[in-house]
Amino acid sequence: MATKGQTVLEPLWRGHSSSSHDPLSGSATCILSSHYEAVGTAREFAQTTLASWQLPRYCDDVTLVASELVTNALRHAVPSRCRTRSAPSDEPLVRLHLMRWASRLVCAVRDPSLHAPITEDGSAYGTERLADYADDDAESGRGLFLVEAFSDSWGWETVEGNPSGKVVWALFRLPGAGSSGMSA
Repeated sequence: MATKGQTVLEPLWRGHSSSSHDPLSGSATCILSSHYEAVGTAREFAQTTLASWQLPRYCDDVTLVASELVTNALRHAVPSRCRTRSAPSDEPLVRLHLMRWASRLVCAVRDPSLHAPITEDGSAYGTERLADYADDDAESGRGLFLVEAFSDSWGWETVEGNPSGKVVWALFRLPGAGSSGMSA
């Protein structure tokens, strides 16, 4: 029986035989506050984790993607009443997960919303490439475009249970991932 983690990560393995699944070689989780200061915490966590995994080559890209995914979660998935400093924080609403296999690295953010990630125009992400949405004059709203541009692939899945919500993930191929890496 699959665990919740395996179920959430199933899209990462679509199109691969079970023999191409390399064992998980590292994982780290950071529970974040519901305040925008959590974006800085997410950046620091990503940098520290990647340094400990000796993956400095991926530090800038993964840190940027983590920052964008956490910002999107805080802006669109966390109720505004929970983002104030006086709001109770009994239940962590946003979590950043970093997982490493021999051939891939995944940055995933879990949030309380069941809704699809939001594009720059405020619509739910569908099957279109985000580059089609990029507005050169916009001052914000490029988060998912950046995630798409800096990662090898990305997606999202709803998570059932308590707490329910969704996980938005970005995959980065590591050196030597040629035959078992995902196609973008």
